[in-house]
Formats: sequence, structure tokens, C-alpha cells
Amino acid sequence: MPTPYLVFNGRCEEALDFYKKALGAKVEMMMRFKESPEPPPPGMVPPGSDNKIMHSCLRINGEAVMASDGCAQGTPKFEGFSLSINAKDEAEADRVFAALGEGGKVQMPLGKTFFAKRFGMVADRFGVGWMVIVEQ
Repeated sequence: MPTPYLVFNGRCEEALDFYKKALGAKVEMMMRFKESPEPPPPGMVPPGSDNKIMHSCLRINGEAVMASDGCAQGTPKFEGFSLSINAKDEAEADRVFAALGEGGKVQMPLGKTFFAKRFGMVADRFGVGWMVIVEQ
């Protein structure tokens, strides 16, 4: 199974904190650039990036998602994909959708569909697309 790897271009730690609060994510591993046994190649990250996240792994509903600040330059664009969350019931879907939407943008309101008890799409404050579903 492929593992998503999100690059936040300087906002990774903020994103990790957000996902811990919004989704109950657990950060299993986090390494800052200054903790690397080898420094990044010259010019790869801007000066002052020592405290930025070189690599991290978090678990959301038991699934691994990796994240980094990458080169810590510019605004990330999360286009052409979404992450999907299977909520156990409608109440959990409502809570997760509202939390992800805080500071983000609802793309499809959460509601009943022909294929799900609840389904909705939202881009969080970082621009990451999420689909929240409660299966039939």
C-alpha cells in the first residue's frame, strides 16, 4: 500500500499539531534538519532551517502519513489527490469534518449520499484535500 508523503514547505510542525488536535493523529517519528547525521546538500534548504522538519511519520486512524518541510520554500500545492478518512459513525464524521474545515474550505458539504451515510470533501487550512465518509 502506498504511503502519502506531504511536503508543507515550512509549515510541517504547524500541520502536525493541527492533525493531532483535529484527528487525534499520533506522531511516531520526527527529525529536524539539525538532528540529521548528515547535513543537507548545500543550497537545498534556506539558512535558518535547522529547526524545520526533515522527516516525520504520523498515524491517522492507524494509517501512516509521512510529512516534511521539504526545502521550506514557497507555498505547497496539494492538487490532484485527497486523503480519505473512514469515520465509524455520523457523529465522528461531523466532528472530523468540522475540525478539518476550521480555516479551510468546504468543497462538498457533509451529507447523506446514495453510497454513504455521510460523505463530504474539504480542503484543510494547508490546502490538503480530505474526503470524510461513513460507509453504508
